[in-house]
Amino acid sequence: MRILDLRKLAAFCDYFVILSTQSLRQTNAIAEALQEDLSRLNLKPLSRIPAEDKSGWIVLDFRSVIVHIFHKPLREYYSLERLWQDAKKVRISIRKKSPTR
Repeated sequence: MRILDLRKLAAFCDYFVILSTQSLRQTNAIAEALQEDLSRLNLKPLSRIPAEDKSGWIVLDFRSVIVHIFHKPLREYYSLERLWQDAKKVRISIRKKSPTR
């Protein structure tokens, strides 16, 4: 996963979140799960994705954050990180959940 800070480069959003998946099925599953999780926080994308999208690139526009979910070969082909190479890369730390007993 890569997060790009576009605040100084673009007027249409603040951040890009870019994810890669290993299959088209995984691309769709992640998009659906992300939409479901964020809808619980009353965050909904501006448009809906078609069920069983086969494009290999799903874009979820949450206004200030745009999420790009790519099947890996398409991410490499389109290389958004190269197109937006002047964007600052945001570092995040992911905490591992401790096992529940």
